[in-house]
Amino acid sequence: MTDTVLASRPLYKGWLSLIMLRLRLGGIECERAIVDHVSGTTVLAYDPDRRVAMTVRQTRDAVLYLGQASFTEAIAGATESEAPADTAYREAFEETGLRLHHLEPVAQVWMTPSSTTERVHLFLAEYRLEDRIGTGGGMVDELETIDAREEALATLWADATSGRMADAKLFMLLQALRLRRPDLF
Repeated sequence: MTDTVLASRPLYKGWLSLIMLRLRLGGIECERAIVDHVSGTTVLAYDPDRRVAMTVRQTRDAVLYLGQASFTEAIAGATESEAPADTAYREAFEETGLRLHHLEPVAQVWMTPSSTTERVHLFLAEYRLEDRIGTGGGMVDELETIDAREEALATLWADATSGRMADAKLFMLLQALRLRRPDLF
């Protein structure tokens, strides 16, 4: 028996969309709501000479709603009408002022496949001091107030392995970098 979508109807359309699906799963019909959201791109920009990575901190609405302050994240943004690599280059400059030259693809992952259509494209990218050519801080018209900071890779890794890291994107990218370049940690 094949699982299939029988029908869909929009419940809400805005920055994200909420869609009610009528499904046949294992021969049984049911309804499930999903969030339809654009895909995202994230990049861990790191300086191998100084063994640091550029991270960002900003207020996230859902996290704020749950009572938590901002936390350390990887550079990231929505991938709408451009290629994921172009999003990574643009977001790195907007958020941190970094000019990246080469991206190393890591993976394309579903962050929450049970409830959202969002996929995230993950990249690694080297940078040097001279690549910080802008001020960063985010886009004012998007109400972004981003604090960009360099952090030691060893410190980030300690946070990841001790359970102190809250950002799944940064967690995955640090693991990927450690597999490829253990000498940096």
